[in-house]
Amino acid sequence: MSSPIADPDLYEILDDRFRTGRCANGDMRLERLHDDCRWAEGPLWLPAWRQLVWSDIPNDRILRWDELTGRVGPFRTPAGHPNGNTLDREGRLITCEQGNRRVSRTEPDGTVTPLATHYGNHRLNSPNDAVVRSDGSVWFSDPDFGITSDYEGVRGESEIGARNVYRADPVTGAVRLVADGFGGPNGLVFSPDECRLYVSDTRENHIRVFEVHEDGTLSDGKVFAEAPADRPRARFDNIRFDDGGRLWVAAMEDGVHCYAPEGDLIGRIRVPEPVSNIAFGGPRNNRLFITATTSLYALVMSVTGLPRVRTATRGLRQSATG
Repeated sequence: MSSPIADPDLYEILDDRFRTGRCANGDMRLERLHDDCRWAEGPLWLPAWRQLVWSDIPNDRILRWDELTGRVGPFRTPAGHPNGNTLDREGRLITCEQGNRRVSRTEPDGTVTPLATHYGNHRLNSPNDAVVRSDGSVWFSDPDFGITSDYEGVRGESEIGARNVYRADPVTGAVRLVADGFGGPNGLVFSPDECRLYVSDTRENHIRVFEVHEDGTLSDGKVFAEAPADRPRARFDNIRFDDGGRLWVAAMEDGVHCYAPEGDLIGRIRVPEPVSNIAFGGPRNNRLFITATTSLYALVMSVTGLPRVRTATRGLRQSATG
């Protein structure tokens, strides 16, 4: 059962574009859908089943919430200390498994297939977040967050010696380096036309934007946005676009930030726990799901997430229980 949190100061308007864009015209309260996690991450809406799956990294499980019943139950455990989740072009679940140091794919029959495990002859660090391009390629960030301790993965050494962003070929599984020079690459998302790739760097506390070329290579890598100096509690995690070109950012202890297409911070959503990840979902794609420390929150908004890529709806047919 959800737990409403009344908050007349839920939205903070920092620029009139947040007001004129009707970004603060949705619900005036957060719903807490679940509160039994250690560190909640990676929310993903499954349109065909009207369910949301998300990760609880230290508890080594993926959970699911059913919109029609409001029930929460396990989706998979153990799950390799999972972090980010996404869908591929065929509707299969793609998961970044920090503990197993790999990116996996869940097949229609429930089999889990390793998709990316190495770069060259070296094991990956601890894949964090992933996004699928229209050609089927899987792009993912690979910081070292899951190997620095046994809390969110398995303590170990980096065989690569760097923290990069990679592209996995959908047919051969070959892993190619596409961007480097990060302190802690985290969330990533393509622009609607896939001409740009945005990557947040948690340790550098900024978001970089790259030009994407037809052959899948990147260039430029300039800074799109930096956490404001007057908001020391803001640390960037994952990122999502709405259909108005605004970039929404999970900003840890500073809630959810909203950036105009030009890169200006125009507003934020206050959340009572440090925010790790966000995702648009719901039947109209205007419900913002927020994972924040122990909890899963939801907010019906007056803005809509980017149109969902149409995929085949195979597999993932479990219904929530509990």
